[in-house]
Amino acid sequence: MSEQTTPTTTGTTLDSVVFDTPDMEGSAAFWRGLTGSTRTTEQEDDWITIVTPDGWGLAFQLAPDLVRAEWPGQEHPQQAHLDLRVPDVPAAVERAVALGATVLRESPGWTTLADPAGHPFDLCHAPDNDGLTVMGVTFDVPDASAAAAFWSRALGDPVVYDADGMAMLGGERAVLFQQVEDYAAPSWPDPARPQQLHLDLEVPSGGMEAAERAVLAAGATRLPGGGETFRVFADPAGHPFCLCGS
Repeated sequence: MSEQTTPTTTGTTLDSVVFDTPDMEGSAAFWRGLTGSTRTTEQEDDWITIVTPDGWGLAFQLAPDLVRAEWPGQEHPQQAHLDLRVPDVPAAVERAVALGATVLRESPGWTTLADPAGHPFDLCHAPDNDGLTVMGVTFDVPDASAAAAFWSRALGDPVVYDADGMAMLGGERAVLFQQVEDYAAPSWPDPARPQQLHLDLEVPSGGMEAAERAVLAAGATRLPGGGETFRVFADPAGHPFCLCGS
């Protein structure tokens, strides 16, 4: 295991995990029911945001032609997933299935499921947990060490674990990386290789130019799209993300 701390001066933070979905209302209802989240007032025709009791923002972006992930293969890969801690995995699985999830695989200590839009997630045994909490978001990558180094620079969070094809950042909201064979990167906005989800990063007021310089210097690529308040990029593994300002 190795440990690394990379300070940043941009103040960029992880704001939301954004899921592509052909049914925003259905996806939002599922994740609200599973996590006990509250719906925010930030709603547009193609966007819904909810917030979990432990402070994670989960957003749902309308994608009518979404190609469903087919885990664990790489032909239509998951790209990333949420890890959730629960005190009782069988009970949590039963509740998730009742809400519309599908069980994909049972493993010692956790069960992998898919939400109604096909996005995989893990329910992980945490006997001391008081209910369900979000452990973190985990990205599939070709090189876990390189991915962790990039995101450490982008977010300013330390790399607290890096070994055996896994890496983890130790910020307030954990971001993890798992190395996969035959990794197939998304190629947004190519509909044949769509993103499944992405991260929205919040930039302090007036800090967009500095934040863009920082992520480009760390290895990001600017992608088409964006608007007055956000810009679109891909990390070195091809995962899209947005810098969002006011």
